[in-house]
Amino acid sequence: MDTITNDEFRAFEGVEDWHPDGDGVRAQFRTGDFATGARLFSAIADLAEAANHHPDVEITYPRVRVRLTSHDAGGLTRKDAELAAAISQAAHDLAIDADADPSR
Repeated sequence: MDTITNDEFRAFEGVEDWHPDGDGVRAQFRTGDFATGARLFSAIADLAEAANHHPDVEITYPRVRVRLTSHDAGGLTRKDAELAAAISQAAHDLAIDADADPSR
C-alpha cells in the first residue's frame, strides 16, 4: 500500500481529531473515567478487527490515547485515515471529546 503525506491525511473527512506523530498520527480522547474508556476501546477493537489494521491504544483513568501508522508501508496510508475517521466517529457516538492537544 502506498504511503500518504500528512497533508493528504488531513484532506480525509473526519480526521480533525488527529495530529502528526513521527511516521503516524495520534489522538487523545477525554473519557473522564475508566469505564467510558473501556467502552471506547471496545469500539476501537471492533473497528480495528474489521479493518484488519491495529492501532496502539493506551487507556488511563481520564483518557484514551490512540496512535496509527502502517508499519508494513513505513508511514501513513489510506487505511490509517479511514480508521482514524471511524475511531473519531465512534468517540463522537459515545459523546467523548478529543483533546485539541493530544500531547498532554
